[in-house]
Amino acid sequence: MDKALYIAMTGASASLRAQASVAHNLANVDTVGFRATLSATTAMPVTGDGLSSRVATAERVVGVSNATGALSTTGSPLDVALNADRWFAVQDPTGGTAYTRAGDLRVSQNGLLTTGTGLQLLDAGGQPMAIPPNDGMEIGADGTVSVIPQGSPRSSMTQVGRLQVVETTTADLVRGEDGLLRASATRPAPVPAAGAVLQNGVLESSNVDATGALVSMIQLSRQFEMQVRVLQAGDESARSSNSLLSSR
Repeated sequence: MDKALYIAMTGASASLRAQASVAHNLANVDTVGFRATLSATTAMPVTGDGLSSRVATAERVVGVSNATGALSTTGSPLDVALNADRWFAVQDPTGGTAYTRAGDLRVSQNGLLTTGTGLQLLDAGGQPMAIPPNDGMEIGADGTVSVIPQGSPRSSMTQVGRLQVVETTTADLVRGEDGLLRASATRPAPVPAAGAVLQNGVLESSNVDATGALVSMIQLSRQFEMQVRVLQAGDESARSSNSLLSSR
């Protein structure tokens, strides 16, 4: 009976962790450029002294979806959608480099180009992209940023820098606890992307399948309930056995 209890316990724990991954995806169904986390439940034999007679159930993250989200035309000069396998380099909260496909760009009060969530975009030199005061701004297909200096005619459009855009896939990136994607230590490092890297006036939505995620959440909830019932049945059987032994 202890085998059944052990398997049910590890199964229930794995179901809870899988629900957390699905819940995180659902929470980001409206996040621009978000890529869904992929998780799976696997059988893991318990190693150690004695016979290998126990097999645990474990949930683990197997990667990040590389599917492209739906594109929508906005016409805004600060809305951009990256081409396939292209990523913006941004500065993470610790000062390191992370990668995102969020193209809902903004200019902060300090004149820095950021994503809609406030992450600072980096330029080709690895520094925060600074935008001088201007009467107009344009982001080219190759990631170059140009502005019309204040008080100048439109013909005086001047290039002020180029966004750092890299070429890589989600297989070479890992998602941290803060939700940001970073280069994997065991995979090839992202390389600078050349040529046309983005479309202007377009936004890429999250690639999370909301309907599929909801169905998965229901299935995981039912699995958890079944595993708890096995635990309860095992506990009741153990109590009945103890009761029979004590009555003799």
